[in-house]
Amino acid sequence: MVFRASVLTLYPEMFPGPLGLSLAGRALERGDWSLEACQIREHGIGRHRTVDDTPAGGSPGMVLRPDVLAAAIDAASPEGDTRPRLLMSPRGRPLRQGEVRDLAAGEGVVIVCGRFEGVDERVIEARGLREVSIGDYILSGGEMAALVLLDAAVRLLPGVMGNAQSGQTESFENDLLEHPHYTRPAVWEGRAIPAVLQSGHHGAVEAWRRAEAERLTAERRPDLLRR
Repeated sequence: MVFRASVLTLYPEMFPGPLGLSLAGRALERGDWSLEACQIREHGIGRHRTVDDTPAGGSPGMVLRPDVLAAAIDAASPEGDTRPRLLMSPRGRPLRQGEVRDLAAGEGVVIVCGRFEGVDERVIEARGLREVSIGDYILSGGEMAALVLLDAAVRLLPGVMGNAQSGQTESFENDLLEHPHYTRPAVWEGRAIPAVLQSGHHGAVEAWRRAEAERLTAERRPDLLRR
């Protein structure tokens, strides 16, 4: 089964972007996953392919029309397509590593990239869009967030990373930040690699890594420990 990603956007030229390079890019070339960037404006209204209108109730900015966006979604994800439909949105639930793993284990994803002031609420409800946020800040649109989500998922697909175990010992696995890493030279600018990492005692090494992961998590992300 090939992981299929369909991205609905007003700027399809932003894709694959960085996803065409490195691990994700090589996997895309091999056919381990596929990417379709769908132009929302193809379903726009009238001669000018209008996709937005003024907010009901009055306020600055514009809102993506429900009829236009619904037509774009239906074209990219017709009846019978069971892939989850996501809307990249700052008001969505925070993206977590567990959800990324679930997405990577599925058949793919349909991602809607919002623009302007947002998306008409009715199309979110009618097309079952799940709002997802990558952080507590505002971007110009959902495209950069979609790239982040896809990169996080694609790297977990079978065969994408050279060592599959690498993805099991990273930050946010088991709700911990990752332990510190070291490599040669053994001493650099007067700073030595911790002796335990050169001891050859695998049990002691694992215990040190666990303790360091817990220390860093307590210092920087105590909310993970509370979870």
